[in-house]
Amino acid sequence: MKIYDDIQSYSPWNEQEKRDKALILGFLRDNSDAFLRSNLLAHMTASAWAVNKNMDKVLMVYHNIYNSWSWTGGHADGDENLLRVAMKELKEETGTQNIRPVSEDIYSLEVLTVDGHEKRGEYVSGHLHLNVTYLIEADENDCLKICEDENSGVKWFTLEDAVKASSEPWFAERIYKKLNMKLEQIKNQRY
Repeated sequence: MKIYDDIQSYSPWNEQEKRDKALILGFLRDNSDAFLRSNLLAHMTASAWAVNKNMDKVLMVYHNIYNSWSWTGGHADGDENLLRVAMKELKEETGTQNIRPVSEDIYSLEVLTVDGHEKRGEYVSGHLHLNVTYLIEADENDCLKICEDENSGVKWFTLEDAVKASSEPWFAERIYKKLNMKLEQIKNQRY
């Protein structure tokens, strides 16, 4: 499976990614239904860290379930091409259409805890999202629109303001700051 090989060859950025990589690979080896929500313990998801061409802004949505500004992303729902999933979710959740991967390589890995919640009138038990993040460029001039099922806001933020906008401390400190540090490294290599 290509995504397994991609994760296997991914070089972790820090201790969190190193440990999460091992957990994700083990879960993929042991669970043939890892790409389906029917696995109630954990399942694969994909996220986009969507940046503008200058890589100085991030496109985020106000997530209705978590009451926080966040990246875009969603469930694999059987699709093992997680880059395609990340791009589809970015389009659906923001309305932006002019997007392209900065790279087709994995940008980040995370194991994310999901608290129990209600979705469309049904209770969803707490579980894990085994997440693969991709760096995707979006056109800052595209018309943005909310996805009423999922969010109530879509907005561009500076890198610093994206971290501040999150009301989820763990995401802000452990994920979004990390994604921005990696982005700064890419920008420095480019210019």
